[in-house]
Amino acid sequence: MGLVIRKRAIVTGQVQGVGFRWSAREEAHRLGVAGWARNRADGSVEVEVEGEPDAVERMLDWLRTGPPGSGVDTVEVADATVDGDDEFRIRQTV
Repeated sequence: MGLVIRKRAIVTGQVQGVGFRWSAREEAHRLGVAGWARNRADGSVEVEVEGEPDAVERMLDWLRTGPPGSGVDTVEVADATVDGDDEFRIRQTV
């Protein structure tokens, strides 16, 4: 594997109760990226994505649309520290 990066995204809109995290996990598996997704108490979804830059960018692009039935308003992206995740997980709500 080449260069590995990690990004954190906060996704707002109609993103809870629509299968967003589960669909994100499926898309992450398809793209070969690791990380996690979790609901936040404010109604947003927080996602961290780790992998090769092109794959991470494709995952961030997917987050900007989300799965059918969702309605993404905004996606705020920031750099995060690479931590060596080897799969994509669903985490508990915070």
